[in-house]
Amino acid sequence: MQLLKTLPNIDNMKKVIIIGGIFFAAGGFTKAYAENTTLAAVPKLELSQYLGLWYEVARKPMYFQKECKSDVTARYTVNEYGNVAVDNRCMTHDGKELRSLGEAFISNEPFNSKFKVSFIPEAIRWLPVARGDYWVLKIDPQYQMALVGEPKRKYLWLLSRNPHPDEAQVTEFLRYAQSVGFSVKDLIRTKQNVTE
Repeated sequence: MQLLKTLPNIDNMKKVIIIGGIFFAAGGFTKAYAENTTLAAVPKLELSQYLGLWYEVARKPMYFQKECKSDVTARYTVNEYGNVAVDNRCMTHDGKELRSLGEAFISNEPFNSKFKVSFIPEAIRWLPVARGDYWVLKIDPQYQMALVGEPKRKYLWLLSRNPHPDEAQVTEFLRYAQSVGFSVKDLIRTKQNVTE
């Protein structure tokens, strides 16, 4: 390597350490840069194609999913108010179904790729409080896999129409998540007992 030759009077081991430090620092800078840049949602989401049943492939740890052991799904439909009704389900560690009903409000019409989601009681859900960001960050053209996150990069979900998706596509989507600043070191892979 040309860089090794240009470092004067330093034995090879020290040169390797210096070069490794440079690459390590560059990697940290790249991650910090990605985390401090604005996160972009997909330019436009066809809501009618996005609605329906999705299987969770993976997620970053989240407090309200701590009881979920397997079979995590999300079903999206349009409700009577024109918003998106959210029906999340999973199986708990003791074999019971856990269900959470919410409502998603589009926050970037007509592009439809950013939502504010609320799981507070339906009677007061119209209040613009206790709403979390839900942004569709990447989706394949056939609407078969979607990457969902939020601007602080604390939460991330990988969803698929197929309970057992192609691993190459899973890897592609998770690499994209890393490229925009998400850490996937703590990612939980979801067990789906559904057969196709």
